[in-house]
Order: sequence, then C-alpha cells, then structure tokens
Amino acid sequence: MATNREAFEEARSFIAGGVNSPVRAFKAVGDTPVFFAAGYGSRVTDIEGREYVDYVGSWGPHILGHAAEPIVNAIVRAARSSTSFGAPTVTETALARILCDALPGCERVRLTSSGTEAVMSALRVARGFTGRELVVKFAGCYHGHVDSLLVSAGSGALTLGNPDSGGVSSVVAAQTIVLPYNDVDAVERAFAAHGDRIAATIIEPVAGNMGVVMPARGYLESVAAITREAGALFIMDEVMTGFRVAWGGAQRLFGIQPDLTVLGKVIGGGLPLAAFGGRAEIMSRLAPDGPVYQAGTLSGNPVAVSAGIAALTQLKNNPALYRRLEVLSARLAAGLQEAARKAKVPLYVARCGSMITPFFQPGPVRNLDDAKRSDTKAFARFHGLMRAQGHYLPPSQFEALFVSSAHTFKDIDATVAAAEAALDQ
Repeated sequence: MATNREAFEEARSFIAGGVNSPVRAFKAVGDTPVFFAAGYGSRVTDIEGREYVDYVGSWGPHILGHAAEPIVNAIVRAARSSTSFGAPTVTETALARILCDALPGCERVRLTSSGTEAVMSALRVARGFTGRELVVKFAGCYHGHVDSLLVSAGSGALTLGNPDSGGVSSVVAAQTIVLPYNDVDAVERAFAAHGDRIAATIIEPVAGNMGVVMPARGYLESVAAITREAGALFIMDEVMTGFRVAWGGAQRLFGIQPDLTVLGKVIGGGLPLAAFGGRAEIMSRLAPDGPVYQAGTLSGNPVAVSAGIAALTQLKNNPALYRRLEVLSARLAAGLQEAARKAKVPLYVARCGSMITPFFQPGPVRNLDDAKRSDTKAFARFHGLMRAQGHYLPPSQFEALFVSSAHTFKDIDATVAAAEAALDQ
C-alpha cells in the first residue's frame, strides 16, 4: 500500500501541483497532504490506514457527517435511473422549491455545478439587471476563482502568499472595488465616489475564507442599505454559511433579505451542486426569458440534486440537529480557548454556529489585516501535532473547522484533550 508521500509524488506526475485545489497541498502547514480512502460519520481513514476525527467535512458540505445513510440511499436510487439527462427533471423543481421556501428573498433560483459558477452567474445577472459594471467586494472574502474577484481573495490564494492571481487581466480586475470587511465608512466612501457605476455588492455574511470573522453589529444592514440606496444589488454569498449556520443560512440568522443569494456546499449533500437566486424580476433577466446568458450541461444533475434534497430534508425535519450542532460547537470552541489559556498561548477562537477558527493571536479578528497577524508557524505546528494524535483540521490558519451532527461529545472532548497536549509542547 502506498504512503501519503508516495501517493503525492505520483499525483504530481499527472496533476498540476499534485492536487485539484491548492489548499489541499498542505504548503501552509509545511507537510505532505493526506490521501483519504474512506469516511463514515465523524471519522475519516487515510490510505495508510490511520483514522482521524474529521473537522474539515469536505470543507463544509458534510453537516450530517460522512456517508450519511439518507444521502447515500438517495444517490444510489437516483444513479440507478441515470447519472445524467441534460434535460429537466422534477427533482430539480423539488430542490428549487425547498430553497425558495427556506429563503424569503429567493422567488426563483438557477442550479449550477459549483459555487464559483454560481457567483459568476449572479454577478452577470446583476450587471444585466442594473446596466452597470463595477462590483464591490471585501478583502478576505472569497467568492470562488472568478477572474474579477481574485483580488485580496483570501483562503487558498492567501495561503499561497499571493492574494492576486496570475492570469487575471488588469482590465477585469479594475471592475472590482475591494474594501476592508467590517468598515461601513469605507462602503460609504466607495458609493459616494462610484455609486452610479456599481452594479452590486457581494459579501460573505460571516467570512469563512480568512478564517471565521463575524460581522459587527449593524454592519450587514448598513452595507445593504447603502448598496440599495445607490440602485445596486446586495448579494449574499452563502456558499459556506447557507444551511450551515442555521436553516435558511445567515440571512435567516441575522434577519436580512438580500437581492441575490449564492448557495453551495450543504445544498449538494457533498456532491457538486450550487445555486443562485433572488427576486423574480431579477432572475427573469436570465435566458431563455431574458438577455443574460447562463448555461451548464450538468446543471441540476439528478444525482447531485437528489443528494441535496436528502440533506436538506434531514435538516428541515430535525430541528434538533441545529441545537446539537450548537452545543457541540460551543463545547469545542470553549475547550480550545481554555486549553490555550492553560498553556499561556495567545489564541482567539472565533465561532458562528458550527464554523470555528482558532486564530493564533490574542484577537479580536475583525478583518483581513487582523487575521494576517496570526502566527501561521504556530498554527502549522499545532496542525501537525493534532494530526499525529488523530485529529484532522483544515491545513491553513485562514480556514474554518466544521462540526457535524455525527460528532459526539466523546469526539469533542478527545479533540480538546489533544489540543491541550499540543499547545503544551
């Protein structure tokens, strides 16, 4: 059986960089990536046979844990009928109905295969609806590898020490205004200068790709109001937070209704699926009803849609799941904070629902500049020590840990005990 190192070396011979998404390369923690063979519940097993308590959860989708039976059963049933039609199915409508019912601002949705694709499409329809070109985004918020948004993108780009991507033209980048997160004055200044040219503001309501960063009180409401006053659209990127922090996402949690919403991760049950949606008058601009073109051969794939319906049905029919996630996540966050206090290690633990980031610094963390003050070498050491004890964390300081309903109190307590040992070394 190959080791993780051997598997990575072979992958590098055939896959660019040896991975199909940069953060997986473990460069940020100075180690060799783990190749997984299986996952069930809260546990994953690598190709060397080592088992870990998993806090990555495929970067968020596995809110019910790995290989959740209702999702697996739905996938098998759908695949037996065909893995793809490239034509409408009633399951697409069923999933769309669930999304529209859960999100008051979504009167119509369009399904895609990835969050990046959904963001790209939402921006296109916003520009088509307003007749404007500029977009406002916030430093540290990541919205996929859309050319115009790879500016202070955070996440993988930040991890590699290159927040602007090569291959993005200056003309495209010039269509994006990048502002600091949690700074209302900066938003007011940007709209005062360019308001009549701005098509939309796009924001992660809870940032997750510079680590978890909460919005200040009243911040989202202020950004939405300034945006709409100028005739632009307010877009919430809930690829990460949608159905993760609450049923209906962060917009339900904070009581804010965006003009457009982007969704992904949880809504696909672990399969490639995303969506964007909003008011009917905006979404009617999309072809075939309107002039804004968007398409995808595998959009609304029946297997992915069936997995998403199964995941969302479990969450909707079992509200106790969110209560369980809250208790487990609060226990983990408090345990990590206390472990750091005992070890006299500066640690700021940020949390929103079942999303957690332990920043290796005193905090608070309110924006990208704050996040970048973290001790990334200390995080890398912590990551390695935790993995050696059987606990798999995201391989970057600037990411979120995800707790699933499959985690147990025993899992959480074991992870806290491991953290105590790691921080004490």
